[in-house]
Amino acid sequence: MATQQAIAPPCAPPPSSGDAVTPSSGVVHLNVRHSAGFTVVGNHLAQHRGLSLVAIGLALHIQSLPAGAKIGIKRLAERFPESETRIASALRELEATGYLHRSRVRLADGRIVTRTVSCNQPGADAVAGSVAAVPGPRTRRHPVAPPRQSPAAPPQDQPPSPRVSPQPPAPVPVPVQQPTPARVPPPTARTTPPAPLPQPSTLTPELQRTAAAVLADLRRHAPQLGLTEADIRTLTPGVAAWLERDAHPDSVRHALTADLPVPVKHPAKFLRHRITTLLPPPLPGAKDLAPPARPGAIVIPLQNCDHCDRAFRSRHPGHCRDCRTDAEAAHAHRARAS
Repeated sequence: MATQQAIAPPCAPPPSSGDAVTPSSGVVHLNVRHSAGFTVVGNHLAQHRGLSLVAIGLALHIQSLPAGAKIGIKRLAERFPESETRIASALRELEATGYLHRSRVRLADGRIVTRTVSCNQPGADAVAGSVAAVPGPRTRRHPVAPPRQSPAAPPQDQPPSPRVSPQPPAPVPVPVQQPTPARVPPPTARTTPPAPLPQPSTLTPELQRTAAAVLADLRRHAPQLGLTEADIRTLTPGVAAWLERDAHPDSVRHALTADLPVPVKHPAKFLRHRITTLLPPPLPGAKDLAPPARPGAIVIPLQNCDHCDRAFRSRHPGHCRDCRTDAEAAHAHRARAS
């Protein structure tokens, strides 16, 4: 009876109070603690409400790079499948939210380079410590010894305490001056007026209806290009100028919706810029293909010979060259015979 018999399987231990409950739906995290090769990113960036996915991923990539790495637009376009336009738009988003600072500085040899500062937490005081710069020379300071106090006389009823050698004072840490971060100047307002919208030579009702239909149909292919009725009336002459130059409506739609930036803040201004700058040249017509006439060319009319009815060029009617030669030979023969 002293030997225990396993009759039933043991019960499972009760769950501890710190165990997480597996959710019934949604994402389930399977986290493994990293020991090397990782980057700490705050949730204010990973869950940012105002940034696009391209901008968040680009900020994550930039923060994981070592100091001194090249992050130009062409270098990033070679590394990722996104286009240069989309990467440039994502960099502007990071600059607007404070995660990136870009400034133009002049080096000692006269070259002008772009200095890029990546901030993992915009607005914090730690931005100044993240700028890679050579610290200035340290200033040696001698530690100041504390003032000596006169020892108090020991009481008569207690024996004198043994003398203990004083400990040397701890060295005072020397602060290192950190350079102030470069301030990015605000963008300057455009002083030159925008280019005028192209106008067709003749805005026929059929051309106007087709151009308005192309503009109204853009939101089906690109939802961010939704236009109001006033915007469509304003941009219709520009699209009509494209159609007047034998541009197909599908070609116009592709030119206006291809490779859009993220986000499109002002659809009407964006489309006005593309309609103006991407306007195709007119196709050459039959008159343009024909060789130009020589200036001052003299055309001698055709005449019919009065004797043989042969055509010849002359300013005045009469006989052709052969008939004149025969007439002159006959006249000379009669003169000799007489």
